[in-house]
Amino acid sequence: MAGDPQPVSYRVEPRSIRLSNDHLKALSTLTLLLTDTAMLIIAFAIGYEARELLPFFPRPEEQPVLARYMPTIVVHTITIVVMFYFSQLYHLKRAFSRVEQLRQVIGVVTLGTLLASGTQEFLLQNTAMEAVYPRSLLFYVWFFSVLLTVFGRELHRRSWTLLRRRGVVRDNLLIVGEGDIARKITEHIRNSPELGYTIVGIVTAAAQEGELLGYPYIGAYDDIPRLIDDRQVEQVIVALSDYRRGELVELISLCQRGKVDIKVYPDMFSYMAGDLNVDDLGGTALLTVRDIALRGWKLSLKRALDLIGAAVGLVLLSPFMLITALLIRLESRGSVFYWQVRMGLDGRPFPMIKFRSMRQNAESGGQTWTVENDERVTRLGRYMRRSNWDEIPQLINVLVGHMSLVGPRPERPMYVQQFRRQIPDYMVRHREKSGMTGWAQINGFRGDTSIAQRTEADRFYVENWSLWLDIVIIIRTIWQSITRSNPQAY
Repeated sequence: MAGDPQPVSYRVEPRSIRLSNDHLKALSTLTLLLTDTAMLIIAFAIGYEARELLPFFPRPEEQPVLARYMPTIVVHTITIVVMFYFSQLYHLKRAFSRVEQLRQVIGVVTLGTLLASGTQEFLLQNTAMEAVYPRSLLFYVWFFSVLLTVFGRELHRRSWTLLRRRGVVRDNLLIVGEGDIARKITEHIRNSPELGYTIVGIVTAAAQEGELLGYPYIGAYDDIPRLIDDRQVEQVIVALSDYRRGELVELISLCQRGKVDIKVYPDMFSYMAGDLNVDDLGGTALLTVRDIALRGWKLSLKRALDLIGAAVGLVLLSPFMLITALLIRLESRGSVFYWQVRMGLDGRPFPMIKFRSMRQNAESGGQTWTVENDERVTRLGRYMRRSNWDEIPQLINVLVGHMSLVGPRPERPMYVQQFRRQIPDYMVRHREKSGMTGWAQINGFRGDTSIAQRTEADRFYVENWSLWLDIVIIIRTIWQSITRSNPQAY
């Protein structure tokens, strides 16, 4: 009928679910915990089957069905997950070392497996849930627990790294500072989206106009509390190249708001030392800011590692080296090996050997740096350089004592004389033997890169040497060689 009210139509809009950054971080931790749990359960099941299939231990005459081990699996999984928690392995870091994570996982899983074995004996003995847990099964469970936990954590890391690259789980970051240090940190964060930072701006001592590498200057030090609130800042990096203690304390107090994480670039000491030690001088405490780590018995230990590594490497790789020599001769005329004078320990020259990767007489026009797509490099040489295979004959240098497996890379005498005049403390890198690989190389400072940054990396190695650091560098070098993932290898 006319005049009757029209029925009102109600339309229910679907609600979109949007998780906050805190929720996403909690979800990341939860998924890691679930991943560890799943991997540990699967590892126990695989270890159970491996005990019967693999010949490392005598096969059991009669093995209980897997279901009998369910209580043991629960104890094993809970024990290790709890130990992961107290070892801060669920405190997720933006950047970390895979080798360091492997070391931590091996340590925690080893201790956790032994503790779980004793715990299940104590809790389940003389109960209906008791099951024989022999040492052979314990070994297989431990081995696959380490293997699968590392695999699961790497899978988790790659998944969340992909999300960070796509803009998920990102923290708003405020950079405090100016000059080279602020530029260096800004550039690194801009080129590393996997770190998950969004730079909201840069704060300097006095407000100024303009920008740094595309990021605006947004205020002075006094504006920091307001900027943290207005821009919802979650991370602050203080990047000053030179500061007074009082100034740094004041800046940190300005940044202390809510749940803001504060990081300070340690420039004051990074140019003096890597490790700080307290020494005693007749009852007087002194802070050591310059010390060479590799001396005494450590030299013997490092030399033993070099001899064993070089000897084993030459024996195992000799067939492939022979094939390489034949391929070099087939591709181009000239010698198989390339000898070049380099400067090593204490600035003493020595003949360094490599597989020839360039045309014969490639340096007839003068000695120059090798650059990307260098026309002097042969096709086989390009592959060898990308995989570091051309460096393998240096195992001979290591065996005879000219070089070490790990250390600062040696340079030609002409470059050493040039760099020592330009860069302070350049000769610190010659306090140790030169190496086939080194801390600078695995961090991308090789070839046509910054000599100052390379020197800083070499100095860090010289002042912080340890056997574990050498092992880390060797493992990372092998991984980069296999995956050809070093961008400066050409």
